[in-house]
This record gives sequence, structure tokens and C-alpha cells, in this order.
Amino acid sequence: MHSDTNTRLGIGLMVLTTFIFAMQDGISRHLAGEYNVLMVIMIRYWFFAAFVITVATRKAGGLRAAAHTTQPFLQTFRALLLITEICVMVLGFTLLGLIESHAVFTVYPLLIAALSGPILGERVGWRRWVAIAVGFVGVMIILQPGFGVFRPEAVVPLLAALMFALYGLLTRYAARRDTTATSFFWTGTVGALGMTAAGAWFWEPMTPPDWGWMGLLCVTGALGHWTLIKCYEVAEASSVQPFAYLQLVFGSMLGLTVFGEVIRTNVAIGAALIVGAGLFTLWRERQRG
Repeated sequence: MHSDTNTRLGIGLMVLTTFIFAMQDGISRHLAGEYNVLMVIMIRYWFFAAFVITVATRKAGGLRAAAHTTQPFLQTFRALLLITEICVMVLGFTLLGLIESHAVFTVYPLLIAALSGPILGERVGWRRWVAIAVGFVGVMIILQPGFGVFRPEAVVPLLAALMFALYGLLTRYAARRDTTATSFFWTGTVGALGMTAAGAWFWEPMTPPDWGWMGLLCVTGALGHWTLIKCYEVAEASSVQPFAYLQLVFGSMLGLTVFGEVIRTNVAIGAALIVGAGLFTLWRERQRG
């Protein structure tokens, strides 16, 4: 009974996490449309760093234990890669909207599967390669490189997906020697330092309502990370991972209702292929596991 309940709780937490992240993407899209992307993410990261430091001080061993790592270069690179990915993705929201950005970004689990061989030394079988290929067909259907004008901005979320996949693999690699708490600490603190170095030059005054949105963005950012960590603590990643695709659904609903975006047929077909391929890959992993 115990494990069953935990899986249910894990799935609930994953659904909640994807909803929070979709809200966060919507708020990011609004703010980045009004202000400099780097400034918006810098402020969000200040709050994130404060949150990470607070969590670390309350745990056994405090800040020293959280900050301790034998792989500082890896942890620093991971943190800087994530802030770059977030900036690129938010830029994608402003250029392409939430629906198309999310549809393309959904390919990242397949990129992780493709890169887990060369980076982590995991064996990738032919079925997985077929699934990865199907996913990329989906991406091509969304981007439509052969139809008339290929929009270069469509590459933006694909670049973000590639960075996020690499970040995911490096996080797995770091986990071989560091705890989750340590990786989380480095992600927040180094990320905040990196964003400040980049964003401080683009400071501009914000209106009081937008400060309200900014506050909400900071809270959703920290809360989403917290629910995601909790989710992985109570349930196995393989059982909750399929529900991560709901972020595409929630993001699309926001795009449709709030930002007046439309779902084009090719985007729907492409996204369905990517999600199907991703779910198949997860199912294969469970079969093998």
C-alpha cells in the first residue's frame, strides 16, 4: 500500500509542479514583453538564491555542508548553463509564444535519451533511437523548415531544449558524487551571481502592478523547484515523469486564453509525435528497469 500511495502523491506533486511552471512561464512571457529579459530573470534568481540559502541553513551541517563539493567546476558550469537556458527559453516565449515554444521544448527528454550514451555511458538501444527519430520528425513538423519561410526564431526553443537536456545529464552526473541539496545550492547561488553579472546593466524601473507579477514569479519559481524535489523524494522518477508533459498542456491553455495564441495543426501533430515518442522511451526504461 505504502509505495502505491507514494506514487499517487508523487504524480499529484508532478501535476502541481507542471502547473506552477506553466504559470511561471506565462508571467515570464508577460514581464519579458515589457522589460529586459535579463533583468526579469536576475530578480527572480535573487529570490531563488535567498530561498536556496534559507533551505540550506535549516538542514544539518548548514551552509558549509550544502556548499561542499569535490566538483566545483561541474557545479558552476551546470548553474550557468541553466540561467542561459532560462534566458533563451523566455526569449522564445516573447518571439514565438508559449504554445510553439513549449511544443518544441518538449523534445528535451528525447535529447537526454540520445545524449545519455556519449555523456553518461548508458546504453541506448535501437528502439530508443527509433523513438528519438520520431520525436525529431515531430520537431520538424512544428518548425516546417521546407515550407516557405523558415523562421529563425523557431530555433530558439530548440536551443533551450538542448541546453536543458545537457543540464539534466550534468545534474545526473553530479549526483554521482554530490547530494541533491548541494546541487540545488550551487544552482541557486552561482545562478544568481551569473544573472546579476549579466542583468545589472539592464535595470529599468517597473510599474507597481508588474512588481506584483514579479513577486508572483519569484514565488512560483521557488515553489516549483520545491514541489519537484518533493515529488522525486516520494516517488520513482520513471513513474512520475510521463506527467511532466502536462506542462505543454497547461502552457498551451495559458497561451490560448491569456495571450490569444492559436494552435496550428502542424504544431498539434508535431507535439503529439514528440510526446508519444517520449512516453514510449519512458515505458522502455521501465520495462528494462
